[in-house]
Order: sequence, then C-alpha cells, then structure tokens
Amino acid sequence: MRQYNYKDLSQAEIQNLVSRNVDSNNQIRESVESIITEVKNNGDKALKSYALKFDGVELNSLFIEKEEIDRLAAQISEKTKAAINVAYQNIKKFHETQIFKEEKVETTAGVTCWREARAIERVGLYIPGGTAVLPSTFLMLGVPAKIAGCKEIVVCSPPQKSGEVNGYLAYVAQLLGINKIYLAGGAQAVAAMAYGTESIPKVDKIFGPGNQYVTMAKTLVQSTTNTAIDMPAGPSEVLVIADETANPVYVAADLLAQAEHGVDSQAVLVCCSQKIIDQTQTELEKQLEVLPRKEIAAKAIDNSYAELVKDLEEAMIFSNENAPEHLILATNNWQQITDQIVNAGSVFAGNLTPESAGDYASGTNHTLPTSAYARSYSGVSLDSFVKKITFQHISESGIKNLGPSIEILAEIEGLQAHKNAVSVRLSEIKE
Repeated sequence: MRQYNYKDLSQAEIQNLVSRNVDSNNQIRESVESIITEVKNNGDKALKSYALKFDGVELNSLFIEKEEIDRLAAQISEKTKAAINVAYQNIKKFHETQIFKEEKVETTAGVTCWREARAIERVGLYIPGGTAVLPSTFLMLGVPAKIAGCKEIVVCSPPQKSGEVNGYLAYVAQLLGINKIYLAGGAQAVAAMAYGTESIPKVDKIFGPGNQYVTMAKTLVQSTTNTAIDMPAGPSEVLVIADETANPVYVAADLLAQAEHGVDSQAVLVCCSQKIIDQTQTELEKQLEVLPRKEIAAKAIDNSYAELVKDLEEAMIFSNENAPEHLILATNNWQQITDQIVNAGSVFAGNLTPESAGDYASGTNHTLPTSAYARSYSGVSLDSFVKKITFQHISESGIKNLGPSIEILAEIEGLQAHKNAVSVRLSEIKE
C-alpha cells in the first residue's frame, strides 16, 4: 500500500486520492455503448455471441427453469443450505422492519393528504458471476423485492462453464420462489433488461452491483430508456478508520476482504498511529500469502493506500470527502465519531464488526453506492423496490378554506385555467 500523511496533502491531492474508477479516456463508455447497441438491435443472438466471447460458453438456451434449478440446488450440502438460511432469515427480518404505513395529515381543515407505497411491477436483478459468483447478492436483492410485492422478478447472471448457474444461486432461487434464471452477464445483461430481447423481458428498474462495465451500462440505459436503476454500484471499496486501539490483524483482514473482490477494488486505511499502519502492512503481506485469490488481492492492494492523520476527527473529515461504500470504525472509541459520519454506504462499528458480516448475514443490505456516490445515494432497501404515490381528498369545507389561496397563486402565475378549476367549484357550492 502507498502511504500518505494528511497534513502534507494539498486539497487537489486529496481530491485526486478520493477519485476512483474514472473513465478519463472514455474507453469503457465506448465499449459499453457498442455492447448496448448490439443487444438492442440483435437481442438473443447478441447475448449468445457475448456468452461465447466473454464466458467461453456456447448457449442453446438463455435461461434455466424450475426443474433444472431444483436439480442444481439439490447438489449443495445441508451445511451450506443452513448457512444460506441464516442469511436469508436475517436479511428478511431487517427488511421487514422497513414496512410501514404513513399517516394521513389534514393540511387545512377539510383537506387531507397522504402517501401509499406501490411495488415496482417488473424489476431486474443482476447477480455478478465473473471471478466470483455471489448468492449473497441474490439474497440482498431478491428478499426485499419479494417483501415489496414486485409482480415480475427477472434474474440475470453469467453462465458457468457448464452452461448453467451454480447450485448456490439455484438454492436461493428456490428460497425466493423464483423459477427462471437468465444466463446473461456484464453490460449485455443490463442492456437486455433495459430493452428486452426475445427471451429476456424488459424491466422497469435494474438492480445489482458489478464491475465498471456493468456500472457504465446501468448509467447509460438510465439516460436512454425509461428503465431506472438502483444506483451506480461499481467495484467494491472499503475505508477503515483506525486508532491505537485497533487490532492490525483485523484491519489487514478487512482490507484484504475487499481487495479480493477484484483488481479494481480499493482498500483505504486512515489511521492515527504510524505504528498501527506499519503493523497492518506487515500483516497484509503475511495474510496475502495464503489467500487463494492472492494475485487479484495483491493488485488491488497495490492500488490502495494508507493515510496518517492526527486524530479521529481528522480521519472523519477525510472519510466524508471519500464517501466510501463500506466504512469500518476500527476503534474502541467509535461511539465518539458516528454522529460525524455524513457520507458512507454502510458503517461497521467497533473492532469485532467485520465488513463481511454485512456482506453476508447480519441483515443489512450489501448493495451500496461506490465511487463517492454515497454522497447522494443510499444502499438498496425495501424503499428501492416501491414508489410512493401521493393522494389527496378535499371536502366542501376544504375547497372553501383552501380555494381562495389557490385562485390568488394561479392568478399571479398567469394560469387562468388553474384558477378556473377552483372558481367553478366555489361558484357551484355558493349556489
């Protein structure tokens, strides 16, 4: 990891540090635009061609159905099923607490306003499957979609070499009652869900994390179709704030947990103690040696850095500027700084709270904004799968009380028809 001292950095250098995954020469954008156009014009044929090109699989069908899903799910061990069940129940429990009915409010005597939630009808879930297949992401997206009551849930995941998905995804599909999984990955899967193909239905909103190509595809289709997206959720990242109470073994493990996602992942350590930074660096080298995904993690760590700060308050200033996807507070003093957190996707408080807990089974959602989008986006929740519709009802007394104010406001804006819509009602009531 590179090392910096916060006090030596200019504002421009800080901005450069917090910028990540920038497509400065538009190479990613141009590549993704080409893929989207191909899928839009050629549908299933393009998807099969990309499966051969990117996944090394020749597909006869672009989906598997219930019988095959059941067969694949039966292949995983009972111990694995039990672990998935724990995660499923905790995620379900957490997201069910987000169900609530808003109260009606009488804004003026006789004028009642309220909101009601309605599920988004057709949602598309993208489950990554490049260097790692993520049944946890399927749970994180599928559980709230089910709780919300979405009528149609379209699931896309890259095909394995067998031309299927693995048994872990199949078992999650069983838990969720989803009987079809589409075999498409990357930017092409996003394009398929945005435009629709002969096999894959067009959806109203696309969910799911991915690499820079997936994130670019989501951004582009949102601007060119009437399909919404959850957020720009690209390569994974973590920022660890640590002080002298941190455990370097834990800190190194947390940094590597993000680094092993992919070579474009980023792990940042912001620490009040040079001693802890040095010990963490030693631990990184030690733990890295035994990781199965050592090469991937090592490249990500090479692109990551540690920063020395004078205290936790200075650490929080930098963290808020960085707006990390995952923020770990590796300190016994975490309660002193939580109220200073302004920008973060998800927070892990205390030395015994690894980010892995949120990735899998604590219950919170792991689909989170990356690349500093935590400044303006929240992570996926039940609210992500619904839209809120406003209602209002005005009684006779209500139109009498509110009507004159509406007439004046419409008149000063020069919108006579707006005024008349009120005036004709008031006139009839008087008669």
